[in-house]
Amino acid sequence: MESGPPGGSGPAEPGPRLRGWRGADAAASASSLSRFGAEAGCRAPAVAAVLPAGGCGERMGVPTPKQFCPILERPLISYTLQALERVSWIKDIVVAVTRENMETMKGIIQRYQHKRISLVEAGVTRHRSIFNGLKVLAEDQPNCRLSKPEVVIIHDAVRPFVEEDVLLKVVTAAQEHGASGAIRPLVSTVISPSADSCLDHSLERARHRASEMPQAFLFDVIYEAYQQCSDYDLEFGTECLHLALKYSHIKAKLVEGSPDLWKVTYKRDLYAAESIIKERISQQVCIIMDTKEDEEHVGRCLEEMLKTELNHVKVISGQDLQQIILEQCYSFVCVNVMTSDFEETQRLLNMLEESNLSILYPVVVISEEQKLRESLRQGATIIAALIKERNSGLIGQLLVA
Repeated sequence: MESGPPGGSGPAEPGPRLRGWRGADAAASASSLSRFGAEAGCRAPAVAAVLPAGGCGERMGVPTPKQFCPILERPLISYTLQALERVSWIKDIVVAVTRENMETMKGIIQRYQHKRISLVEAGVTRHRSIFNGLKVLAEDQPNCRLSKPEVVIIHDAVRPFVEEDVLLKVVTAAQEHGASGAIRPLVSTVISPSADSCLDHSLERARHRASEMPQAFLFDVIYEAYQQCSDYDLEFGTECLHLALKYSHIKAKLVEGSPDLWKVTYKRDLYAAESIIKERISQQVCIIMDTKEDEEHVGRCLEEMLKTELNHVKVISGQDLQQIILEQCYSFVCVNVMTSDFEETQRLLNMLEESNLSILYPVVVISEEQKLRESLRQGATIIAALIKERNSGLIGQLLVA
């Protein structure tokens, strides 16, 4: 097993929705599972996650395995890891990758500053990869920082849009029932053809559901199931809930999932994922200003104006920019300074460009405070319009005269 950088937890809010910041949101995330435990009259379970990422992406039709395909110049799997990392109550994340991709995965962990990630060599099939991940969590090795969890989440490396509320639902259901999985209504009717390719029968769509990820299990339930399952199951099976039913006699609790739980499978899905990420980022802005104490500061006034245009607005001081980068908050960035100090503005821009993180479309605002006050509403409208254009790499400089 290979371990990624140890320790630390990311911002509270989940993944590519890119809406989370430190502070009250982080505290809410950290306590969500604890609140459930208190309400249920039990302690919050220790939770880990296993991501099988050993596939070759044959259906994608590209030479690069789909989990490593870039979306907005960032590997797909990095968005999925980000989504799980931002859930503070997930203690460990084990990723199963092939030996030939081990160095690639280490590079992704280092470049995008992922935390709590451990790597294990993938098996030749999906079930074998998951089993390898479970073995690492089950073993109590002297040099291993991992410990056996009470509940384990199994999730696909190519489902980047998983939200914390869905993860919480499957974990709490698994704690109560032993196993749980997200489901979605069927989009198309499922039919069964005969040997001569004629219609044999069809299923009543309203009575059936599509099995999605994430799924969660009491660790002992799923680990014992994998220990007992046949080579045929390991070789050709795909459904973890079925193993829990077949070998551990546990009927999984099914939880309705969100529409965004779809799996990136085909090349066209990469474009769809890019569109979703752009749309979500376009509703976020961070205003960087030179003070956070003065409630009358132009940045505070601009914040109120932008709240009418965008879903989430955050104000920080210029000194806190490095911390925002370390916390992997990916958003539009609006830099506001009270003087036309070009060197200070250039320093902030250089810091953003060197961060290797997906702060995709920074918007820079340079102004005199009193001049911006005179045209604040107009300035906010222009800034929001620049953000919503979502042109990759755009840096807009708005000089308010």
